[in-house]
Amino acid sequence: MDKPIVVKPLHGRLPLSTPSIGVAGKTGLWRTEKPVVDNNKCRVCYLCEIYCPVNVIRVEPDTRVSIDYEYCKGCGICAEVCPAGAITMVNEE
Repeated sequence: MDKPIVVKPLHGRLPLSTPSIGVAGKTGLWRTEKPVVDNNKCRVCYLCEIYCPVNVIRVEPDTRVSIDYEYCKGCGICAEVCPAGAITMVNEE
């Protein structure tokens, strides 16, 4: 059996990484489909924000869902996880 990997603290703290938008540049240009949100259906469950792999979705109780299309790759994960069906994928024009 393999030994477990042990990460030793550096200067008393574990190393952490912070997700950031756009480390690879603006990637929304090669998207073929984009997510469109019907904010009237949104239940503010935050699942789209949690599951977005590129960290471009923000959910606020007052303004609901906003998507930064300059970096959205159009993967469709947000539409798949939305329990209210508030996000649909449409062809990019």
